[in-house]
Amino acid sequence: MKIVNVEDARRAARRRLPRIMFDYIDGGAFGEETLRANRRDFGQWTLRPRVLVDVSQRDLTTRFLGGEHALPFMLGPVGFLGLYAGRGEIAAARAAHEAGVPLCLSTFSIASLAELRAATASPLHFQLYVLSDRAIMDELIDQALAAGIETLHLTVDTAITSVRERDVRNGFRALTKVSPGLALRLLAKPGWCLDMLRTGAPRMGAMAHRPEFGTSVLEQAANVSRRIDTRLSWADVDWLRRRWPGRLVLKGILGAEDAVRSREAGADAIIVSNHGGRQLDGAPSTIAVLPEIVEAVDGGIEVLIDSGFRRGADIVKALALGASGVLLGRAYAYGLAAAGEAGVARIIRHLAEEVDITLGLMGLRSVGELKEKGSGVLRRGLRE
Repeated sequence: MKIVNVEDARRAARRRLPRIMFDYIDGGAFGEETLRANRRDFGQWTLRPRVLVDVSQRDLTTRFLGGEHALPFMLGPVGFLGLYAGRGEIAAARAAHEAGVPLCLSTFSIASLAELRAATASPLHFQLYVLSDRAIMDELIDQALAAGIETLHLTVDTAITSVRERDVRNGFRALTKVSPGLALRLLAKPGWCLDMLRTGAPRMGAMAHRPEFGTSVLEQAANVSRRIDTRLSWADVDWLRRRWPGRLVLKGILGAEDAVRSREAGADAIIVSNHGGRQLDGAPSTIAVLPEIVEAVDGGIEVLIDSGFRRGADIVKALALGASGVLLGRAYAYGLAAAGEAGVARIIRHLAEEVDITLGLMGLRSVGELKEKGSGVLRRGLRE
């Protein structure tokens, strides 16, 4: 199957992956209302076309999170990339860096920071969950420093893990070893099985040296999940701000009040995120709340956004509404699951092409010009 857009990659990933893996990528919390809203609400804005403008030369270069990047998006943290394709984190990082954008590694990753750093010298970010054991937190921060990480993303919306009903049905994070039933379901996807065999038994890289977390990735994931600190508060942000010398990003902000408080806590940036619809079901989409958050912080803190991005026009709308950049999640994870590094590269190229064409048809020559014109290039109101 030829992959020409993100939905094509999604369908290819569904065919290749065992259901337990695909549903982990694809699913949301409870009734998946927010998951659907993340896509639907991009339709609240339409684009204003301009004609008879010389757009023969277009520039997608964008500055966000302290660096100038070739594209206005990066690859955000997605757990267990190494379960979608062998050495998945490394494959995704190589594709991102070839395209001139960063990748953020999740705490729930198969590859460790050290392994990823050995594979690429390009910029890496690290996403951190606050665990109840602060000694482990200190260790993870030290690993990030040793790997030369300059930007740390603290996820702040998962102190309580929501119910993802697809995962409950499949036993993800409930199973601690491969049951006979799960083994049969895995063997039904022989291509995926061979890929995993070639790269060895997957384990969480950050916890591989800690026997108390177990030896299999299922056991490690369950044990780490149980140790996520339900007492997470602004005091932890204050502690991390003192502990971390680099750029600090708070991921999971959905309201103006929390955005302003993030600035006061010393964060360098926030990511407007509802965890891809995987946490508070019934929460607003990120694109719906982006304008009020941008207005509230009034330039006092950098604002990025994730959740629901599948098209170049989605990215253009977010940039026009004040985001400095976009983080992709499922979009590139589908590409990875479908075709490894080449699949990620294809998704990046596809979205870059869509952004480029969209700007040209709007009479815009660059991302900089788009940001300068802002919401004036959009029209509010649902399509008829």
